[in-house]
Amino acid sequence: MNFVPNPRQSSVVELLREQGSTSVEALAERFGVTLQTVRRDVSLMAEAGLLARFHGGVRLPVSTTENLAYRQRQQLNNSAKQRIASAVAEAVPDGSSLIINIGTTTEAIARELLRRKGLRVITNNLNVASILAANPDFEVIVAGGMVRSRDNGIVGEATVAFIRQFKVDIGLIGISAIESDGTLRDFDYREVSVARMIIEQSREVWLAADHSKFNRPAMVELARIDQLAALYTDRPPPAPFDTLLDEAGVRCAVCP
Repeated sequence: MNFVPNPRQSSVVELLREQGSTSVEALAERFGVTLQTVRRDVSLMAEAGLLARFHGGVRLPVSTTENLAYRQRQQLNNSAKQRIASAVAEAVPDGSSLIINIGTTTEAIARELLRRKGLRVITNNLNVASILAANPDFEVIVAGGMVRSRDNGIVGEATVAFIRQFKVDIGLIGISAIESDGTLRDFDYREVSVARMIIEQSREVWLAADHSKFNRPAMVELARIDQLAALYTDRPPPAPFDTLLDEAGVRCAVCP
């Protein structure tokens, strides 16, 4: 289903990420709308996989095997992604070399990076490449491999082999989930294989992840927190992530 949530529906997802579950009546009261409006929203969002219904209420769907659709991820937490993107772009030195992976957050970062100078960027994200190509001062290199139609990401063994040729200053990665044991996780093993190679070929790894990624399940382990040099997020990480980051010596930049 090609469903893009409106601002109220996106706020419902945010609320569920914070509370876990709530009732239909509580949603109607919180957003100042009728029960009929809430039930219509819930029906659409449940069909799109954004939430799950139970008797009298709703909760987040729990899936370790499938991510939200690309257009839905573009809309969710958009303002947080913009703040993170601005902070990351501010920290990237002019003249740097980077590898940027797949994700709506890294695409937001690419738009902010346009104001930098002399960047050399390798990416397995056609959206990122298209954005950065607008700056004639950049050198943009697109990885080879299989293009996923749903999000223009490039994955597969050919992509892994291509990335292996390079050694860059900064690897900029997004992620789908950060679990409480300190593992970074995603849904597609082919995408994870490429991201692992990006980490291996980067002198520093910067993770851009909004607050919704903490305590979210996903099937495939990509890396661990102690492999990061920096984390850019929009809220102070909750326990135990604050302790894990501190123990690993990861620079945590909160972009409120």
